[in-house]
Amino acid sequence: MPAPTESPSYLATRRGKLTLALLCTVAFLDFVDGSIVNVALPTIQRELGMEVVTLQWVTSGYLLTYGGLMLLGGRLADLLGRRRVLVAGTLIIAVSSAIGGLADASGLLIGARLAQGVGAALMLPAALSILTTSFREGPDRTAALSVWGGAAGLASAAGVFLGGVLAEGPGWRWIFYVNTPVCLLVLAAIPSLVPNDRRNEIRGGFDLLGTALGTGGLMLLVYGLVKAPEHGWGDATTLALLGAAAALLIAFVANEHYSADPLMPLSIFRVRGLAAANLTHLTLAAGMLAMFFFVTLYMQSVLGYGELAAGVAYLPVSLTIGAAAGLSAKLFARVGTRPVIIGGAAITGLGVVWLSFIPTDGSYLANLLPGMLVMSVGAGAVFVANTTAANAGVPAEQAGLAAALLNTAQQIGGALGIAVLTAIATSRTTAQLAAGEPQQAAMTDGFQRALLVGGLIAISAAVIGFWTADSRGADTADATEEQPKAVAA
Repeated sequence: MPAPTESPSYLATRRGKLTLALLCTVAFLDFVDGSIVNVALPTIQRELGMEVVTLQWVTSGYLLTYGGLMLLGGRLADLLGRRRVLVAGTLIIAVSSAIGGLADASGLLIGARLAQGVGAALMLPAALSILTTSFREGPDRTAALSVWGGAAGLASAAGVFLGGVLAEGPGWRWIFYVNTPVCLLVLAAIPSLVPNDRRNEIRGGFDLLGTALGTGGLMLLVYGLVKAPEHGWGDATTLALLGAAAALLIAFVANEHYSADPLMPLSIFRVRGLAAANLTHLTLAAGMLAMFFFVTLYMQSVLGYGELAAGVAYLPVSLTIGAAAGLSAKLFARVGTRPVIIGGAAITGLGVVWLSFIPTDGSYLANLLPGMLVMSVGAGAVFVANTTAANAGVPAEQAGLAAALLNTAQQIGGALGIAVLTAIATSRTTAQLAAGEPQQAAMTDGFQRALLVGGLIAISAAVIGFWTADSRGADTADATEEQPKAVAA
């Protein structure tokens, strides 16, 4: 018998490269929207006359709908068609961003942020599942996921940089306006690059009860975590919110076990290492993403940086994450994803711990840049490797669900980290003020304590990483995968 011919590399084609560029643009857009408003918050507060308690929802509103609806978005992509859901999400982002830029009242701006989160919850799992079903398992998918993971990690730092540049340049409204033309370009490219996988029929119906329980539980969980620093962890409101979220999520799992057509088929957790990869992602996000929050506060509140200076300070972080992501792909092709996940998480945590030594009279070059660069090297590596491990062995028909699970873990982890670490920082600052310490010194003490705990949390992700899949991107194509085809618009 003649030897079987090796399938051609889709990534090596012009169409494959353009498809990857399109999907990574979607990832960058969604992740960057989570942090791009941060340095502009003081300006937004002054211009719209917002109270502090209302201002937090400019950030938290996006997180609430993004994290709460991600699971639903992923399942809709699998059931209704990934291209259709990607288009719907992109349209929502385009319109809500334009409204956010035009907003002249706090309610309208917060409503636009909530809508942006809905759009992102549809876009992101659809895009990642398109990636995993378009590029065969093996070198193609490994390379594609590496670029995707790099874009996701890069966006977390680039959001702060772009927010500072836009806020101090053309104005904070351009933080929202800039999304609309990008979305229009994405919409123009989708018909020619993304196969029309529209599902004409949902076999067996849709899990309405599971949708209500899962979405309600996730949204209550995110809301409870966001509000916990304001009310206090022992407050009856916080306990009621988190208790209700736990009850809904327990009921959700029970429903999924017995449902004939579950929103989240529990069989997906039979994929080796999937649960560990998601838990690793959640833990790492809890420790790392809060770092951007506290370091930005330190730069603006203690060192007196303006919006532009605070944004530019993250430029080396963005460049380093991008470089580390590219190098890590070559590394785990040789040693496997697991060692890169373990090492990357440990390095990320050590970088955040380094930042916990910031002094009141600190400087960027001596006290911020070294720790930020160490963190960036680890983050670039671990985000790429863990994204690859979380998608290894996932059947094509569950690609959207797997993508949603991973990104839900990141959003829940980020919300949990900021909530817990803010409480730690506030408690420490309050105690130091009561002891007679000056305001800036007390704030710095609070930031130090939060960054130390955040770094230790990120390091603990390295321990969980021992149970993740150890994929090397071996060329073992899954026969169930869909092959990319040119389709008419």
